[in-house]
Amino acid sequence: MNYNDRYLRLLSEQFPDIASVTTEIINLEAIMELPKATEHFISDLHGEYDSVSHVIRNGSGNIKEKIREVFQNRLSTSEMNQLATIVYYPEEKLTSILKDIHDEAARNEFYTLTISRMIELAQFVVSKYTRSKVRKAMPSDMSYILDELIFKDSVLTNKGSYYWNIIQNVIELGAANRLISALSELMRELVVDHLHVLGDIYDRGPAPDKIIDLLAKQKSIDIQWGNHDAIWMGAASGSRVLIANVLRICARYDNLEIIEDAYGISLRPLVAFAETTYPDEGIHEFLPKIDETVDHFPEEIKQIAKMQQAITIIQFKLEAQVIQRHPEFQTDNRLFLDKIDFEKGRVLVDGQEYPLKNTVFPTVDPSDPFKLTEDEEYVMAKLQAGFLNAERLQKHIAYLYSKGSLYKIYNDNLLYHGCIPMNDDKTFKQVYIHGRAYSGRALLDQFEKAMRQAYASKGPDESANPDLDYMWYIWQGEGSSLFGKTKMTTFERYYIEDAKTHEEPKNIYYQLRNDKACAESILEEFGVPADKGHIVNGHTPVKERKGEDPIKAEGKLLVIDGGFSKAYQPTTGLAGYTLLYNSFGMLLVSHQPFSSIEDAVENETDIVSTRRIVDKELDRLKVRQTDVGVKLKDQVIQLKKLLQAYRNGTIRPRVV
Repeated sequence: MNYNDRYLRLLSEQFPDIASVTTEIINLEAIMELPKATEHFISDLHGEYDSVSHVIRNGSGNIKEKIREVFQNRLSTSEMNQLATIVYYPEEKLTSILKDIHDEAARNEFYTLTISRMIELAQFVVSKYTRSKVRKAMPSDMSYILDELIFKDSVLTNKGSYYWNIIQNVIELGAANRLISALSELMRELVVDHLHVLGDIYDRGPAPDKIIDLLAKQKSIDIQWGNHDAIWMGAASGSRVLIANVLRICARYDNLEIIEDAYGISLRPLVAFAETTYPDEGIHEFLPKIDETVDHFPEEIKQIAKMQQAITIIQFKLEAQVIQRHPEFQTDNRLFLDKIDFEKGRVLVDGQEYPLKNTVFPTVDPSDPFKLTEDEEYVMAKLQAGFLNAERLQKHIAYLYSKGSLYKIYNDNLLYHGCIPMNDDKTFKQVYIHGRAYSGRALLDQFEKAMRQAYASKGPDESANPDLDYMWYIWQGEGSSLFGKTKMTTFERYYIEDAKTHEEPKNIYYQLRNDKACAESILEEFGVPADKGHIVNGHTPVKERKGEDPIKAEGKLLVIDGGFSKAYQPTTGLAGYTLLYNSFGMLLVSHQPFSSIEDAVENETDIVSTRRIVDKELDRLKVRQTDVGVKLKDQVIQLKKLLQAYRNGTIRPRVV
């Protein structure tokens, strides 16, 4: 018996007779004729939970667009805004509205009207899906009622009182709020069928943990890791140098609560070490970036600055050890502690001497500058144990590994966070990994392999996990697809006044990605049809204020850095871009900054979004033309083979 015969016999267990096979073929063929479902692309979330949650809830404006399509010329702008806010935040908005409605009759009238509008909107939203898919998406506690109301008979008018009575009974039984919430949940889930997250969930913002919890609730999602995700993934794998990087960034952006409160990692050893080792002098360059809305005691700010200074020096020492182990990384230009003239207070950078802004180095031994002191070793051992044993952190990182990758090919689009490292002559840059040279797609495959092996081998003994060093290279190596620059000038920014030393030249990719031929060569390298494929790229904020266009290479490459990070918004001039891809084509959506959930609920404010058509389909795309369609067509082929086997007697139908 060959493989195909064995497969058909297994398939016959699920479809035991001609009738069941025929029914399934008809069902799959019908599904393939439905319009392509909507994909939603977001990137560079950077811990900004409120903004990210709102954009996911409103589908980058998709919910409000559906409301306009259904209720244009029937509802006022104010009424449509209220309905949209109820869909986004049903519990909060209903509480806000109902607190001012004390009359029972008026309250019942509000419920009846709102539920009727929600049902009409839901009917429009679900119209592109099969009943089976819609039913699976329904909250289980309300599925029967939702099924009856959404799929109600529009032909037989004698059931009008039946549907009206269902709504009235729901109201009388005190279940109106739950029904409205269930309708909202259903529409939010179906208005976007699949979510793509192009990296950088972590760093800068205060709540990356809440974002991951939010993403974990999405039923269809993929993640392309960003550089800031990679350092957390490396830290959770036990890399001390990346633990130091994570802590330095958290201290710099005043987000140490993520470490202690969100993930339960004690910072007491670092606090005690910093307080007893570093004086008040020299902390100016390490003062955290403070949110003006958050109150701090002056002593607390000084403490955070000392912690940042202490962990920064530890970082430089640990980085030196990685660099010395790997001459192939070609990162010797990141070694500075051995180039300091401590008596003169000067440092040699690229052959030129510069005065140091800060000459406080209490733990650096000029004769052995890269060696950690006993106290530093103790602090890092405690921190490493904290990261390795942080249950919630490990759960979140495991989720990133399970849903994520360095790149994704989906419906003829190539998705990645950073870049494809290139040379000036438009060839793909070679990088050595474990002694072998890789470039292009093969390079990203090897980077991903190293990242997965590093986490699979996580533990306190770094010498037993050589892939951890590659995690550091992926964070800041010149050939890294996630970094995309020649060097990371962390030392220079802290210690040297001359801004020229702070420059971080980008890989030539960022110039070449404007060229259509280059974008097409990247698509071809990854096996994506260059004639109809696109590259969707995150990582770099689009400086719209300076006239930069997120649509590059004649529409072949789209940059969608979400701009959620408040630190970038003054530079970019907006709160970034997201992307929608539906049966009509691609829409690039630009967003203005989000105020707050409270403001959205009380004042019905929404993120002001502007849509721009990127690629319009001449004929509406169907499921048949998608990756899902390819799988369904293969299923149909196999089912037809089974049908033929039943008819010619090769396989006997079973009586069930």
